[in-house]
Amino acid sequence: MRLFKKLVARQKQIRQDDIRAFELLFREYYEPLCRYANTYVNDMDTAEEVVQDFFYHYWKDRKKIRIRFSVRSYLYRSIRNNALNYLERQSVRQRYAERIIAASARPEPFSLAEQLHARELQQIIDKTLEELPERCRTIFRMNRFEGLKYHEIAVKLSISVKTVEANMSKALQVFRKKLKEYHEEHIR
Repeated sequence: MRLFKKLVARQKQIRQDDIRAFELLFREYYEPLCRYANTYVNDMDTAEEVVQDFFYHYWKDRKKIRIRFSVRSYLYRSIRNNALNYLERQSVRQRYAERIIAASARPEPFSLAEQLHARELQQIIDKTLEELPERCRTIFRMNRFEGLKYHEIAVKLSISVKTVEANMSKALQVFRKKLKEYHEEHIR
């Protein structure tokens, strides 16, 4: 019962922007949640990313989050959901990659329209990358082009994982916006 009251009090402190309460919660649950996420994703680096992503969003959305019952249950349920979402995204990426490979193996060349479309998209990607702030661009390239995990980037650049997460979030927002604009232009 004392643990429950302590967690409820900590949740209230976090909602009131108490970073120390958040850090205590993070330190207490980070490793067990990583082990739990690993049971779903079977890769400790990925499990750590899942947990780090959760804590990033938990802090960012702390004012909106209302935990009605157990904070501990909320944490584990959230990690399970994040891990399952990660696996679903990986499955979608895998299917997409398989389609691309299958399409590239087709005997007929890409049509002129497909080649133009691909060239336009590449130009948008290149231009968007160049418009990003230097650190944001570097972090995005390290993650997406070199395949480095957030914590690996943080170590290489001597910055916090939170800084990596924030920059990746910013870069992805910019890309979504630019690609959405491109898509809307071509639907008309």
